[in-house]
Amino acid sequence: MLSRAQSLDRLLVTTEQMQQIESKVFAAGMPVAALMEKVGGLIARRFQVLYPRSRYRQVGILVGMGHNGGDALVVARELYFQGYEVAIYVPSEQLSELTNQHYCYVSSLGVKIVDDARSFADCDAIVDGLFGFGLNREITDNLFDAIELINQLAVPIVSIDLPSGIHGDSGNVLGTAIRAKHTFCLGLWKLAFIQEQAIEYLGKTALIDFDLSLADIQSIVGKPTITRMTTDRAIANLPLHRSPVTHKYQQGHLLLIVGSEQYSGAAILASLGARATGVGMLSIAVPKSLKPTLLNYLPEALIISCPETEAGTIKSLPELDFTKYQAIACGCGLTERPSKIVKQILAASCPIVLDADALNIIAKLGLETVSTRTHPTILTPHTGEFKRLFTRIPTANKLVAASAAAQSSGAVVLVKGARTIIAHDGNSIVIPESTPALARGGSGDVLTGLIGGLIAADSRLNIDLAEVVATAAWWHSQAGILAARERGDLSVDPLTLTQYLSAVIHATK
Repeated sequence: MLSRAQSLDRLLVTTEQMQQIESKVFAAGMPVAALMEKVGGLIARRFQVLYPRSRYRQVGILVGMGHNGGDALVVARELYFQGYEVAIYVPSEQLSELTNQHYCYVSSLGVKIVDDARSFADCDAIVDGLFGFGLNREITDNLFDAIELINQLAVPIVSIDLPSGIHGDSGNVLGTAIRAKHTFCLGLWKLAFIQEQAIEYLGKTALIDFDLSLADIQSIVGKPTITRMTTDRAIANLPLHRSPVTHKYQQGHLLLIVGSEQYSGAAILASLGARATGVGMLSIAVPKSLKPTLLNYLPEALIISCPETEAGTIKSLPELDFTKYQAIACGCGLTERPSKIVKQILAASCPIVLDADALNIIAKLGLETVSTRTHPTILTPHTGEFKRLFTRIPTANKLVAASAAAQSSGAVVLVKGARTIIAHDGNSIVIPESTPALARGGSGDVLTGLIGGLIAADSRLNIDLAEVVATAAWWHSQAGILAARERGDLSVDPLTLTQYLSAVIHATK
């Protein structure tokens, strides 16, 4: 049974759904003013933790005409009562009735009212309450100038619900947008929070739960088709607990088909990723000249020496019984020469993970080679590989593109990026956190090994492959985040990344 916090953390809603949920709450009798007081109070308390008065005495408050502006005025009042020096800027000439009431009361207290954003130059922090999730028009004129000016100030900005100027669904910038250091999302996560184009504006994010009824949420959202991969969800899918009487043959057998003379490192990295999953048996098919190198890194692995071409690529596979394996992962460092090998594994009666060069080979063979398979296929493209694979699917909206690709191929499709998306059977799972430290050649090879190893090691009946793939992607991103936190972005090479995989698991216990 999920806790309330766990349920909310997984959910993503559209602007329309959030509007319907709020309307349902208000129609049931919740006064708008009472909810505004509650939300503003929660934000004010969170603000004081992040920005204590001892260091951030002067606070500027940007106030919009609607409910977001009303929330900001409650925050202004509460911070004023706590001893902060508050200045309020209201660029709109007309305020909604409730927001205007808050404005009148705050004014009566003697809180400073300024008539220009330049007056915030001496502030230690700014609260952005101009627009919430409902903005759907371009920001222009004096509002545009105010936001541009505020973004140039060397001052941390806290945005209420969304940075003003960000579209609640697409994450697109509507003319201009506040670049927040922190964004407090109200009630439920909006789609904008998992859109890559919004990332640089959001800063650090947190969900403010103001006790919306789960029944009301469920009545509007139903069974969600787009969800977030959270820590509790990922841990539930990790095969961490073993019977005291288990043995290696009960912990899965993964076959990796990887590597070439030119890309031997890809074979190593994929193999180390697989090893981290604790898979019981790991077989690695590589060109025969790479066997000593692989044994040096993974002495416990079963190295399958393959005949190789003059170019140092796999020429053919030895006689292999594919029924021995619970999963096969192929493509890392393979080059595009061994196309007949990819054809061979397409006939395997187990899940197969295709990455890198295997994806480029599939692009040439045709997607029907995947869609006609009777066993699960996992495709893990980055944007360039995606475009080669799915030539008719636009990539402007990554969520839509991933879903369309999964539908057309019948595969579990993982689209890599700052917000990795896993799509299958009409549902999408988004990895809500990542780090630019992973933007290095070889990071994806580690992920391929993780995916293959987790699938092979998971002995549950009726396994949800999309969940397992998303768990691997979550694990991969968390290892990168942890490594970057300790070493800095530029010091997280893919080999270092593999050394932090076990640390992620220990940190979640």
